[in-house]
Amino acid sequence: MTTMMLYAHTTRNKGIPMNKLIIEARINEYAGRNQNPHVPWSPEEIAEAAAQCCEAGASIVHFHARSKDGSPEHDIAVYADIIRRIKARSDILIHPTLGAFANDGDAAARIQPILTLAKDPQTRPHFAPLDMGTTNIDAYNPAAKAFRSDEAVYMNTTKTLLYFAEQLKATAVRPYASLWNVGFTRQFLAFMDMGAIAEPAYACLIMTGDDLPSAHPGTEQGLDAHRMFIPKDRNIHWTAMNHGGDLLALVPGIIDQGGHVSIGLGDWAYTDTIPGAATPTNAEVVSQVTSLSRSVGREVATPTEAAAMLGVDL
Repeated sequence: MTTMMLYAHTTRNKGIPMNKLIIEARINEYAGRNQNPHVPWSPEEIAEAAAQCCEAGASIVHFHARSKDGSPEHDIAVYADIIRRIKARSDILIHPTLGAFANDGDAAARIQPILTLAKDPQTRPHFAPLDMGTTNIDAYNPAAKAFRSDEAVYMNTTKTLLYFAEQLKATAVRPYASLWNVGFTRQFLAFMDMGAIAEPAYACLIMTGDDLPSAHPGTEQGLDAHRMFIPKDRNIHWTAMNHGGDLLALVPGIIDQGGHVSIGLGDWAYTDTIPGAATPTNAEVVSQVTSLSRSVGREVATPTEAAAMLGVDL
């Protein structure tokens, strides 16, 4: 079944009012350009992609700073430059990485770049990610039936996460809860009960492809198993992503269920999935989501509207 055929199965829960759809453009992560040359690396490319995505319907941009050769860049001056460029081009909400996959350190060192950026309104991001637990992140090769590594751990102790949450309270930066599985969701809800994360809360339900079996699979069943543990009596906005997989096939269901969408070339190349674009840009992927949502009567949120929904101080 083609992606476009799957779109036809979208149905609206009639009579149930829905918030506008928040689209987050995940524009680069640490993706290469071998499958899609439009992955932005330089500060100017990132700012340009963010502006184009905003025009296409995205209200949030998530990015990783990259060096000229595409390798991870951790210089805070580069992050500041990128954020200034983004803010000069559009009013899209900004969600940078903490760089924890390639920049491990103690809790203070990991959060310090965000705290430093937050001191200047011109470089202050709107969100900082809190991955609500520890997980293995070893890459798997399904064809070879073997792991490419066997000791990669994304370490986020409860003590570290509580420290992050406390530090963010002193800034205008909102926590972005990343939930790799239901255990992460339960930890997230405990943080809300404690007051460490305030409502309205924003949580990302992470799904992954076959080469990273640490999270829920990028299927309807994988998403449903995640979503059913988000309580309906709390002010929580959930979004969904699929790192290493095609999220577009799940977008109609996400829209119908009242969720939000986090998508981009950082997670998947989207080659030959967008009509008329063999290797689409991030903006073309976002535009496809915007069209899908509007086709079933759910408007997309502007950055200002998304900020109001998520408690972001502009």
